[in-house]
Amino acid sequence: MLSISHLIIIFLVALIVFGPEKLPELARTLSKVMAEFNRATGGLKQTLEQEMRQLERDITEQRGAKPAASAWPPVDPAASPDGSWRREPVADPYAPMSFFVTLTELLTRLVMSQAAFETGAVLGFSVAGKMLAFISRPLQEALRLAHPAATLIYTSPTGIIALIIHLGLYLGLVLASPFVFYQVWLFVAPGLYKHERRAVVTFVVSSVGLFLAGIAFGYFILLPYVLRFLISFQGPFRPLISINEYFDLTLLVLIGLGLIFELPVLIFFLSLIGVVTPKFLWKNMRYAILVITIVAAVVTPSPDATTMLIFMAPMVVLYVAGIGVSYLVVRSKRKAATAGAAGQERS
Repeated sequence: MLSISHLIIIFLVALIVFGPEKLPELARTLSKVMAEFNRATGGLKQTLEQEMRQLERDITEQRGAKPAASAWPPVDPAASPDGSWRREPVADPYAPMSFFVTLTELLTRLVMSQAAFETGAVLGFSVAGKMLAFISRPLQEALRLAHPAATLIYTSPTGIIALIIHLGLYLGLVLASPFVFYQVWLFVAPGLYKHERRAVVTFVVSSVGLFLAGIAFGYFILLPYVLRFLISFQGPFRPLISINEYFDLTLLVLIGLGLIFELPVLIFFLSLIGVVTPKFLWKNMRYAILVITIVAAVVTPSPDATTMLIFMAPMVVLYVAGIGVSYLVVRSKRKAATAGAAGQERS
């Protein structure tokens, strides 16, 4: 929820970034930027369809399959009354068997993933108590600073049991995810080229790393400061905070920050399909900072300006890093295009 301090910060950022003489033109410029972005994304569907068709052709060539016309062999012209070429479809006897093998393999990997999740859930239940103590540590420390006798509570007989069960399921999903991703990789990898496999591995590693970095930033930096700030407004009252409510808030903040830290990956894909370029991102950096300010004001769990600035700082850094990622993608695409043109000239 936006507070007065949030609105003041947004106004100050707009004033510093654009200057007082350009504020009246800000709305019109933003509309132009959105129109340009919509035009850039207009051909996205067509580009994806072309890429899918090219991928199908590449897979067909890699597997040594014959063109579709070869499945319709002509019959001897003499066998036709009018002497014309008559073609009869020839069914592929291996197609049903191939589909059955693929479906069996997929079901097998799903069953193995389900077993991995159940095993992870069992392990998660065994450590859920210690993990719950670890998650609640930032609020416990904030409560001890405000009131030495204050602690977290639960308000129903089944409250803590239900929380441990939910936490065990979440931990089971986290523990089983590497094995599940590995099974997905084993199913998909045979249909990929070598450079595509390297690209997928790089994408998975970078995405997981950025997501974990966002969670670490939220747990070790953001949550302690925000909780101490909120608890400091106790006045003459003693805080009685439910562990269930705190867990929901913590889960929302940590997952939200993990997704926010995926901004360079999003910029990578937008640059890969040609929606954005480094020049476009740098040219519109002022508008991006204003949008980041508004997003930080909306998602900040407390009304103070300092927490909002803590949210803003990594988002601005990630945007700048995204410009560098976009530059590398565009440069790589240009090198590939130049190499392809040189190869065609030699041929």
